[in-house]
Amino acid sequence: MGMVLPPDDPRNPLNKEKSNLADGRQSYDSTSTGSLVEFINRNVTPYPTEVGAPAFDLIPIEKQKDIMVNVARMHGQQEYDRIMALVAVLQQQAESVRRRLEITDWVHAAKYGFQIYHGQCYWLAHDLRHGGTLLTQTGPEDWTTGSPLDWEYICRVKWLGDYTWVEVDNNGVHVV
Repeated sequence: MGMVLPPDDPRNPLNKEKSNLADGRQSYDSTSTGSLVEFINRNVTPYPTEVGAPAFDLIPIEKQKDIMVNVARMHGQQEYDRIMALVAVLQQQAESVRRRLEITDWVHAAKYGFQIYHGQCYWLAHDLRHGGTLLTQTGPEDWTTGSPLDWEYICRVKWLGDYTWVEVDNNGVHVV
């Protein structure tokens, strides 16, 4: 149940006596429309309330909407570009993992006759005469008399601690 106002309170709708409750020198009751309009406060209304009031123009709603749509599109495009940059990074990482697994499969299918160690670099070669792949410690430039003619070098690889293999350059740096 709501608050009950005394009958002599000016806020009580049953009170026949109308008075200005805004209590400001700029506030007044108006009868400009032929009926009583209570509590006009020209300091807080966004529209002019008398002839001497400052003029105002209507807000061009269509122009305002166009500006809002353009700003929304700009911010949306920025967010989209940021997400696509993250997607590109993830795609590059996924491609790197795919390549690492591919090289790991090649090495595990290769033949070799020596002990391999984590962190060491080896060469992966294709044996044209006997078929299949070989894992060797000597690269194409490491031979004094030249590399075997029936070997085709694929890439230089490094054994990582997680038992996968990655392709590396001649300095042992991971190739992306």
